[in-house]
Amino acid sequence: MIDNTDAKILDMIQQDAHLSSAALAEQVGLTKTAVFERVRKMEQAGIICGYHARLEPKKVKRGLVAFIFVRTEEPFASQATGKALTRIPEVLEVHNMAGEDCYLIKVRVENTDALGRLLKEKFSKIKAIRSTRTNIALDTLKETASLPLDTLTEKENE
Repeated sequence: MIDNTDAKILDMIQQDAHLSSAALAEQVGLTKTAVFERVRKMEQAGIICGYHARLEPKKVKRGLVAFIFVRTEEPFASQATGKALTRIPEVLEVHNMAGEDCYLIKVRVENTDALGRLLKEKFSKIKAIRSTRTNIALDTLKETASLPLDTLTEKENE
């Protein structure tokens, strides 16, 4: 369980993973050593599972984002298709779904030609895929991997 101080540290790290222990300590009112230990414990507990750089998709030729609904012929409990989809580099997210579709996939590619090639050359090679339905995002208003932590700490204060 994380406390308010851990939540503040996590919020700051999500916004800027380069913040030093000293900078974090100043913001939360602890020593550098205390903050370093809290971060280390959260890493060991699997709460912090990595540090990543965010890239500007258009500048690395990945400006088109599409969401692909996938239906498969595999049994519900099997996730073989999902695992195969995770191995495709353009695939950013794979979500096993309840409902008519089996998976919701988020991809980023350069343009519609690249999207067509992705579907024809990579998705079509996965034998269990019965059908796909693709939606292209015209504009991205918000895209983040940061998790809101305020609700975790609000319950503690009640």
